[in-house]
Amino acid sequence: MPLIEIKNIQKFLLKGIDLTIHDKELLALVGPNGSGKTTLLNIISGLTDYSGEVLFDGINVNGIPTHKRGVGYLLQDLALFPHLDVASNIAYGLKVRGYPNDTIKKRVDELLDALHIARLKDKYPQGLSGGEKQRVAIARAIAPFQKILLLDEPTSSLDAQTAKYFRIELKNLLKRFEITAVIVMHDLLGAEEIADRIAILHRGKIEQVSNPEDILFHPSSDRVSEFIGMPNIIHCDSCRVLSTGLIEVTSGDLAIVLPYEGTNISKIAISPHDIYISDTEPPGPALNRFKGVVTEIIPLRSMVRVKVNVRGRDLLTELSGEMFDEMNLSVGMEVFIIIKLRRLRYAE
Repeated sequence: MPLIEIKNIQKFLLKGIDLTIHDKELLALVGPNGSGKTTLLNIISGLTDYSGEVLFDGINVNGIPTHKRGVGYLLQDLALFPHLDVASNIAYGLKVRGYPNDTIKKRVDELLDALHIARLKDKYPQGLSGGEKQRVAIARAIAPFQKILLLDEPTSSLDAQTAKYFRIELKNLLKRFEITAVIVMHDLLGAEEIADRIAILHRGKIEQVSNPEDILFHPSSDRVSEFIGMPNIIHCDSCRVLSTGLIEVTSGDLAIVLPYEGTNISKIAISPHDIYISDTEPPGPALNRFKGVVTEIIPLRSMVRVKVNVRGRDLLTELSGEMFDEMNLSVGMEVFIIIKLRRLRYAE
């Protein structure tokens, strides 16, 4: 029953980190590059020295070396053994720890089945796809009956569709084996799909630890709001079911259609980069398409945020600098926006 407590951790950028990861919890560490996410994983695993305390179930593990902490660690490069087949890769940690052969075979077979890779057991890493390698690496990491698993951006090498499917599968697996996991993710959307709670790190400081909905709808600081993309939060006055799977949400004079799963909707979040903006009327259906007026232009490094007043409400949009220059947008200009249907998120 691994409860992880991190107390006053100091290392490089990390300055006095306090964090509790509950038993069987999936916690995502999210933040900009260089915020200290991987350093924190290395500290939990014992791979680097630090000041402060790390406790597992109330027991201080500061003096315990990595191989005795009972922690599985999935690195970004996976580090599968190229000279061993899939079954042997998974069995490696069990053999090193001296488990009997029948226990090893049973555990390997269990994980091959759980991760749907039994057909690959005799293959070697060079013959596997990226997703297959990820599954083998996870099986190897938890094979020695580890109850704590650390994962450093486990889907970074996968395409978007494969990554989404893999996150769902990984979450189900970790819940099935009752594993406490700390997962470094590079984006909020991926963290939402896998985590029970999300910890936002910025320059070595934890800005907020909350469930995904609270992070999105109730950011604790401007830093958190900026990191998650300054989402437009719209409070709903009324809802009308249009058909199976679709609902129209009204806020003032603004009516937006979004996917409907049968739950109550009190507010919706729209990321600025999920709002398409055009200086001419776009072709196609008028679903979630509105006319508005530019009220503010906010230049960023490579992007430009444009605030558009639509039916009395300001919506923040985002586009590349190149597209902004091409459209030559200016305050007071009339524009069209399309709110992407499938990217809308809501709270009950």
